[in-house]
Amino acid sequence: MKFVIQRVKSASVSIDENIYSSIDKGLLVFFCAEKGDESGLELGGKKLDLSNTLTWFAEKILKLRIFEDENGKMNRSVSDINGEILVVSQFTLAANCKKGTRPSFDSAMEPLSAKKAYEDFVLQLRKAADNGEVKSIQTGVFAADMKISLINDGPVTILL
Repeated sequence: MKFVIQRVKSASVSIDENIYSSIDKGLLVFFCAEKGDESGLELGGKKLDLSNTLTWFAEKILKLRIFEDENGKMNRSVSDINGEILVVSQFTLAANCKKGTRPSFDSAMEPLSAKKAYEDFVLQLRKAADNGEVKSIQTGVFAADMKISLINDGPVTILL
């Protein structure tokens, strides 16, 4: 599983030239499920199933301290600032560019399973953020041709 997390001043998803979803200050999260992710994550010698793995990532993303405090230090999370989150599926994060010039996407999870993993991640993120500290959680549309607009704040981009 791969995530690209960007701290943004704003972000939006457009489909067929219409804005589908948008957020103000918060996180733009790109999500990629890969083959083998179904078996879950191993953490500290303990094996997590897929559901618990998605919960772990959701909680990690909500708690990442990448927003500035009053002293200009990255000490606040998206929850701390009552920010928003936009989650977009992006299978191209599974690209392998080691051979040739055409990326291979063989490591990307099969689409039906990847869609379920994406939807389950969004569900886990919403459950983890159920305390009301995140203003909203928006999404793109799995496998749609989306246009993403964003103003990266910092820039701050985290790979997880």
